[in-house]
Amino acid sequence: MARKILLIDDDALFRRSLSFHLRQAGYQVQTAASAEDGLSIIQDSLHDLVLLDIGLPGMDGLDALHYIKDNTEIPVIFITARHRELDEILGLELGADDYITKPFDTNILLARIKAVMRRSQRQSFSSSSDPYSIGDIDINPRAHTVNLSGKPVDLTPIEFQLLNTLAQQVGHVLSTDDLLSTVWGEEYVGQPQVVYVHIRALRTKLEENANRPQRVITVRGVGYKLISQGN
Repeated sequence: MARKILLIDDDALFRRSLSFHLRQAGYQVQTAASAEDGLSIIQDSLHDLVLLDIGLPGMDGLDALHYIKDNTEIPVIFITARHRELDEILGLELGADDYITKPFDTNILLARIKAVMRRSQRQSFSSSSDPYSIGDIDINPRAHTVNLSGKPVDLTPIEFQLLNTLAQQVGHVLSTDDLLSTVWGEEYVGQPQVVYVHIRALRTKLEENANRPQRVITVRGVGYKLISQGN
């Protein structure tokens, strides 16, 4: 059965053009011109991925992303005409799975869609190991839950996968390429700085001072490692 994509963008010509290419690639496509209409569609039917514009009239894409991530497990790729890095980074920190800036090559978008869908599928089948602890961090891969000193930590799916990957190699350095390959998938064709964005977001949730991390450590020129703290 063809995978279903919801495209939310207020540009009618763009919607028609991109929908055509997505259908040519074998996807079922629904479209919406506003976040409100898009969220209504999500409530009524299941989708495998959402392509979401940031600059929407009424409710903007960032607010729509918040709703989608709070209420579903649907992966989201931001499509934006804005070239301000702040919007892109903020979107990723809220839980967007990837972003692409207009104008773009449709083949690049299709590659990213495949990568995000494969990663999402891997995550749904990778929760098979037993709960374990790294110092004062308790990780339950089956339930996709994390506790820090006994208190729950609300992580996005990518943040969870990133932490779980670092925890499996606790004390060892993993390069950006290692993390991209494991968490995002070997077929990922986006920007490597997404790793830094999610590391930063992870630190805000695990560290007492995200600017002076004690758990998720940067090894300059090499990568990142998780250090056991507490217990």
